[in-house]
Amino acid sequence: MSTASINKEHLTLIVNEVDSNVVEAKTQLIDEDNVNALLDKNSHMKMIVDQNKAKSMSLDKANANASENSINSKTTEFLKTSIPAIFGILLFLGFWTLLSQQQPILPNPISTWHSAVELFSHPFHRNSLDDQGIGWNIISSLQRVGLGFGLAAIVGIPLGFIIGRYEFMARMTAPVIGILRPVSPLAWLPLGLLVMGAAGPAAIWVIFISSIWPMVINTAVGVSKVPQDYMNVAKVLNLSEWKIITKISFPYVLPYMMTGVRLSIGIAWLVIVAAEMLNGGAGIGFWLWDEYNASNYEHIIIAIFVVGIIGLLLELALISIANRFNYE
Repeated sequence: MSTASINKEHLTLIVNEVDSNVVEAKTQLIDEDNVNALLDKNSHMKMIVDQNKAKSMSLDKANANASENSINSKTTEFLKTSIPAIFGILLFLGFWTLLSQQQPILPNPISTWHSAVELFSHPFHRNSLDDQGIGWNIISSLQRVGLGFGLAAIVGIPLGFIIGRYEFMARMTAPVIGILRPVSPLAWLPLGLLVMGAAGPAAIWVIFISSIWPMVINTAVGVSKVPQDYMNVAKVLNLSEWKIITKISFPYVLPYMMTGVRLSIGIAWLVIVAAEMLNGGAGIGFWLWDEYNASNYEHIIIAIFVVGIIGLLLELALISIANRFNYE
């Protein structure tokens, strides 16, 4: 073998080794670049995660602060409302106690409370018509109020719409309403007994005639206050009278009408107690008068509280209904 051939082979080996080292070096560089890229990517992802954690913690802290502020605000509002009411009740009880000490015949709050607990332990017992629990008497009174008030609403609210809608009807009914409205409710009782011949229907009649006027007057005022622009639009659109009442007048009149209804239910509940005291039979008014005749003075005070609480609950129920159907 010649020297030239050996040198050629040696050079070939050297070149191949150099190429191998270059490839290995390039691969190493690529791997290092990939590793660095992955490290950079992981670092960026970690930064994003940390930022999200910080934002989440900030939001949680803000929500906690908002919840705490809301609780504090509600607590403050509750205290502002309840503390004066509690103070008023305590002042009333103190005055009642002082008065009962000056007048021994008047029951004090403690004896009245014990009597109430005993009374309401069996509210629905029934031995006879004259000897039954206070629950049955309350139900009897509510039934009469419901019938009388319902009839007054059925007649009074449509009549108020007619009076408020037509000026001729307003002028025609004004003298009659002006004369009959101030009449005392109990003044209608003898007429009811004369015409109907029974105490129950007479009491319903008194409730009807006494509670109808606020609904008539307030509904009529509400209808008369409907803006004239609304009525002009109704004429342009050629709406029927039913459409005018249901789509235009009723939403506008509703607050006035509900005010009349609230006044009427208060009058009805006041009247039924007085009417039952005079008529007799079952009912909270009759029960109150019967307890007076039996010298159960604690029961008289209990009856006063029962009448007041039921009247308040009726008014709150009507306010809730009015808010539910508020078109504003």
